Amino acid sequence: MTETRVQSPSDTPVKFELMEADDYSRYLLHSRGEIEFLLRAIIKSADLITAYFNQGSDFVLTALLAIDDEGIVLDYGASREMNRKALAAGKLILIATHDRVKIQFSVPWVKEVRHEGRPAFRAPMPTQILRLQRREYYRLTAPVARPLKCTLVLVLPGGERRTMEAQVVDISGGGIAVMAPPSGFEFAIDQEFESCDLDLPDAGLIRARLKVRNVFEVVLRNGARVKRSGCQFMNLPGTMINKIERYIMNMERERKARGAGQT
Repeated sequence: MTETRVQSPSDTPVKFELMEADDYSRYLLHSRGEIEFLLRAIIKSADLITAYFNQGSDFVLTALLAIDDEGIVLDYGASREMNRKALAAGKLILIATHDRVKIQFSVPWVKEVRHEGRPAFRAPMPTQILRLQRREYYRLTAPVARPLKCTLVLVLPGGERRTMEAQVVDISGGGIAVMAPPSGFEFAIDQEFESCDLDLPDAGLIRARLKVRNVFEVVLRNGARVKRSGCQFMNLPGTMINKIERYIMNMERERKARGAGQT
């Protein structure tokens, strides 16, 4: 029976990304083989699992004990009352961390069984698992000698398309930071640009949707005050990310060569 060894998850808000599958579809596993492989790894690591039910208001701490043709077997929790509620609840959302990656899946029900002579939960094999591994991207400050500019397309509420050019301050595989366009257009948090075209030297054209994540004022060395906006790439294909990483590697290589006096 799994003991309570961590602080109650109810002490902090819980985010069920699986309920927002459209936003996190790239992180979903659907293959039975991939799902079983991951679950066996969780068993081997003895990772603790939190099973939430009743719209997240109740939970039980458990562990994955076995998988077989009938589904999965989970350890009973330490609380008899919560075990009883879990059996009556219907759908459960299970969350664990494996190799520093958040794992999340749901099951439509659990029932009581015996496993190696002890009470346990039986549940169907999950049909999909969310493996939420976001990459931490290296961020490169755009070189002054070879400035980067991007072309942004904004669709206004009335359907009018507005095109503007902005200077790129820094770039990573996750997004860019730009200075406000000379036209003085005001960026707003959560604003989306239909497209952003960015031609990276020796790497190629990047075209993506952008979403504004933050906007703040900075003071330049000459005393001028300008707005800086951090923007996230939306659903950027892996091929585009590879181009960005290639560009960053080239720029870093040039920087190190200059530092060593080779150029």
